[in-house]
Amino acid sequence: MAKKLVRFDWAMKRLLRNKANFDILEGFLSELLYEDFKIKQILESEGNKETEDDKFNRVDILVENKKGELVIVEIQNTREADYFQRMLYGTAKVVVEHITEGQPYSKVKKVYSVNIVYFDLGQGDDYVYHGRTTFIGIHSNHELELSEKQKELFNKTSVSDLYPEYYVIKTNRFNEVAKDTLDEWIYFLKTAEIKDEFTAKGLKSASQKLDILKLDPADRKEYDRYMEAQRSDASFVETVKLEITSAVKSREEEIAENALQKGLAIEVVAEITGLSIAEVQNIASNLGKK
Repeated sequence: MAKKLVRFDWAMKRLLRNKANFDILEGFLSELLYEDFKIKQILESEGNKETEDDKFNRVDILVENKKGELVIVEIQNTREADYFQRMLYGTAKVVVEHITEGQPYSKVKKVYSVNIVYFDLGQGDDYVYHGRTTFIGIHSNHELELSEKQKELFNKTSVSDLYPEYYVIKTNRFNEVAKDTLDEWIYFLKTAEIKDEFTAKGLKSASQKLDILKLDPADRKEYDRYMEAQRSDASFVETVKLEITSAVKSREEEIAENALQKGLAIEVVAEITGLSIAEVQNIASNLGKK
């Protein structure tokens, strides 16, 4: 049986910034990064500003772990064609903002960019992607490695450990069958539900602390506003799609009429316009009645 909870993006904006709830986000990042992740502090993030027209299409949070590494967790609800560049900009901005003037480049912090998207970003059949930076010899095909002195200086074992790493979770691609503990988290991210048998780190705490029925009146009112904004946005997107489809359909029918009037065969008109033969036959029948 699954327990219905508040959505993770709203929780990230409202509840997970509270130190008492750090264990929830720590659990998620521990499962994703395959390490025991501990939050040192939550840092300010532009995604947490609020305005009258704030529709919660995007929520992000910036955390620093006990090792001094920075993790951006961003949730994007609506489609953005240039989202890949946004990921790049976000990590670059964090890198620049967290090194002070006069410090050597060895002080550049490691950054992880975790992106939870609710649209089909790019092309690919998986639902979790991981991106790292490596340097491969164009002649030898060998990977460029750190020297022993560099390993000691940076306290890292590979060149890729110095650069930002990216994670993309495409929730719409997940089939809701949890095969491991990370899948259990993705199930929650997609459905806002946690099954009794789930054992992933942080989910037990999330099940208790993110219960809709346990929200105080002010938070419940804010959550209801959030959900209404989500429904409004979804309705708007659906309306736009219908209008575009209708406009395209009208144009196809207009082309079909002109082609039929010029004597083209029904099969040819169907191939040209993409309409079905039955649709073209119906247009031809209506032309005959005019």
